[in-house]
Amino acid sequence: MTTVDPITLQVIQARLAGIVQEMQNSLFRTGYSTIIRESQDASCAVLNSSGEVVAQHVVLPLHMGAFPACAAAILKSYSTAEISEGDAFITNHPYLGGSPHAPDMAVLTPIFYKGAWVGFAANMAHKSDIGGTVPGSGSGNAREIFQEGLHLPPVKIMSRAQPVKEIEAVIAANSRTPALVIGDLRGQVGAARLGERRIVELMERYGKETVLESTELLSSYTESRVRQTIASWPDGESEGESFVDNDGIDLTRPIRVHVKITKSGDNLHFDFRGCSDQTQGPANIRPPLVRAACAYCLVTLVDRFLPINQGLARVVEAIFREGSVVDPRFPAAVNTYMPTALTVVEAVFRALAAFVPHKRIAGGSGSAALVLGGRDVDRNRAYVHYEIFSGGTGARSGKDGVSATAFHLSNCKTAPVEIIESEFPTRVERFEMIPDSGGPGQWRGGLGFARNYRILTEEVRFSMRTDKHSIEPWGTDRGKAGRKGCCTINPGTTDEKQLPSRFGDHRLRKGDLLRLERPGGGGLGDPLERVAEKVLEDVRQGYVSIDRARLDYGVVVELVDGAPALDLSATRILRGKKQKTTGKDNPPLL
Repeated sequence: MTTVDPITLQVIQARLAGIVQEMQNSLFRTGYSTIIRESQDASCAVLNSSGEVVAQHVVLPLHMGAFPACAAAILKSYSTAEISEGDAFITNHPYLGGSPHAPDMAVLTPIFYKGAWVGFAANMAHKSDIGGTVPGSGSGNAREIFQEGLHLPPVKIMSRAQPVKEIEAVIAANSRTPALVIGDLRGQVGAARLGERRIVELMERYGKETVLESTELLSSYTESRVRQTIASWPDGESEGESFVDNDGIDLTRPIRVHVKITKSGDNLHFDFRGCSDQTQGPANIRPPLVRAACAYCLVTLVDRFLPINQGLARVVEAIFREGSVVDPRFPAAVNTYMPTALTVVEAVFRALAAFVPHKRIAGGSGSAALVLGGRDVDRNRAYVHYEIFSGGTGARSGKDGVSATAFHLSNCKTAPVEIIESEFPTRVERFEMIPDSGGPGQWRGGLGFARNYRILTEEVRFSMRTDKHSIEPWGTDRGKAGRKGCCTINPGTTDEKQLPSRFGDHRLRKGDLLRLERPGGGGLGDPLERVAEKVLEDVRQGYVSIDRARLDYGVVVELVDGAPALDLSATRILRGKKQKTTGKDNPPLL
């Protein structure tokens, strides 16, 4: 029988969320690298003593699965007697820990209250460089994790509040940017210490037993809330799949991500055994992250305000085939896992659409990570310029997609132009949305964007991990696909060269121009059913050209005194003709 009244429970829930948010703010404000300060590629959480998430501020939803896996590795490596107040553990190993890939270093510090160990304060943040074959440690051509940089099993970076200098020395010696990496790590420890203090203060206010019971009640509430919603869906089976361009080694072979979902009562079962075999290149992803991707999909379909905790993990039942791209065998490379993770989300959403048809979504741009590294001659120092992008989201039921944004699992921010130009020998010459890149539909896909970089120093090494350069973001329910992305060196010149979506260590010279175009999202519904006034507004905003308005939407827009204007009569005639060719008898929607 619970002893926590509902009001106290809500207060503790709010306090836990506030604590994790405060940890997150501390981490962002103490970050040395632009990856943490600007892109905000990091998450924080509070775990119980079993390693279960009791509160998380979700920047990167995949970390819902990564934190418990990291904690489980620590608990396997260290007995309770070896865990002391003032310790701080670190791990970045995808197989011996739970890190998505080597650059994501997790820091977990045990929380003690009056001598009793009650849980962990945890965070995970991407590092600018931890060795490997290329600057940034993210080669799209890696064939095993040993080529991806330094990997640490769970070890102590602090012991009884004293730094373990040897661990810091090993990390620094394996990084091209040691000051940034060590600075960021110390910021992670500081953010975790802040979480420790706040949890102790919470227990001082409400009592240890009340707080611990509340965390279990909140997890039970999340699980119950999700199961209640699932129970309202029809029983049955549904399958969904999506594809990744390639693995960086075999550029001709797409990677299949397939899921079969069985729904019975308040249970969902995810079967990923139909996915492609594990890849030679670094497109593989570990099962804890796949489960977290499934949990993310459920949050979006149930209630985006759900408390994020272990209750979500209890709902997700998933099986895998060992040796597949979503359950690779050690030492399969994993460093460019994010495009695969986003493809998992797409496949899951396609399968879940059968149960929740009013919450459909079309395919989106996926994610991109760009890394430029070398030596800044003017400042006489090594540098790693790292950025994370997304693009256009797919159209949603009753809504257009969002343009040039981060979404799904890749929630990181686009670094400001001013920061890039002030910290790296790179000039951003263009940053703009791409007209006609959103897939046509009754609800239009979000637009992709283009970003042009001028290289200002010699001998720059360029790596990228992204997707949707070969396979278009799909449309749904007669909606059309979004425009594919591309990466071009010196466009419009005799030296022009197209690069694949995933590669490592392409050499650039001073004066080269790098143009990255991000895909647009797919459309949803028949484009001929889009309200003509919406198409006109798209033309006015520069989202859709006059030509594509006519070809894709059957909407005739003319320039009157230099301003776009709708020709209703011509639009009615054109849409009527287009509908006849498709066999539809509905009157044209104006």
